[in-house]
Amino acid sequence: MSLSARRRALVIAGSSLLAGCTVMAPAYAAMSGHSAAPAATSAAAGPDTANGARVQPGGIGHLVGPRTTHPGARNATTNSTNWSGYAVTSGNGSFTSVSSSWVEPMGTCRSGNQYSSFWVGLDGYSSSSVEQTGSEVDCSGRAPQYYSWYEMYPAYPVDFSSTVRPGDHLTGSVTYTGGSKFTLELSDTTEGWSHTVTKRLPGAARSSAEVIVEAPCIAGGYAPLADFGQVGFSGSTANGSALSNFDPVGVNMVSVNGVAEDSVSSLHGGSFTATWLSSGNAPLGGSRG
Repeated sequence: MSLSARRRALVIAGSSLLAGCTVMAPAYAAMSGHSAAPAATSAAAGPDTANGARVQPGGIGHLVGPRTTHPGARNATTNSTNWSGYAVTSGNGSFTSVSSSWVEPMGTCRSGNQYSSFWVGLDGYSSSSVEQTGSEVDCSGRAPQYYSWYEMYPAYPVDFSSTVRPGDHLTGSVTYTGGSKFTLELSDTTEGWSHTVTKRLPGAARSSAEVIVEAPCIAGGYAPLADFGQVGFSGSTANGSALSNFDPVGVNMVSVNGVAEDSVSSLHGGSFTATWLSSGNAPLGGSRG
């Protein structure tokens, strides 16, 4: 069975938990009074690994260091074992929208299984939910698989059935419309499709907005990061204004043992580039921090 077929199979019958990920809050959460993420409540099919472990693109950021500002740097930075990109943060209720455009990168697959997600979302940096939509490139052996999805984390992601190919131009946005409702939009102008989904998520903090490359969650930890080469984001906004206007934090993905997994360029207005460096050094399913 191909990876694309397997990802639509429900592999944990009657269960909506991903051990090691759905209950993982950011590293500083327990110290700052934030609660850990609640158990997932949806069992919508998502991708799964060759050994049957569920894969969950999206999810909260597992930050492993405080913000730091280097001399001459334009933005503060922090490290994460599963996120890279840029986030803007403030108090609860501060953010009503986020958007960005990117070109689906081409995955280079050599052996084994690796996974990379590219998305926009609200929350997840300092809260235990994320409202997000994006695309994916996964590796099953030497075969890259491309697809798109939305997620109201901690519920499982829901895949869109529309075709995604490397080189496609995608635009994603998440907008809070009041009354606990969010509108998630994802379009692929190259393939000519667009999806709009409206969902409710009571209690969402709306305390951050992000444009992120992610190593998806799997049972027991985080997946090795697929070699996506390079992905460029442009037109990134929060509340309709360029991300750079909000004193954003640059997030670097580093494994628990200090192996850099990608590098993120400086943010110019709403544009930056992420470049793959390594898949990390943890085995598939192993704890990443």
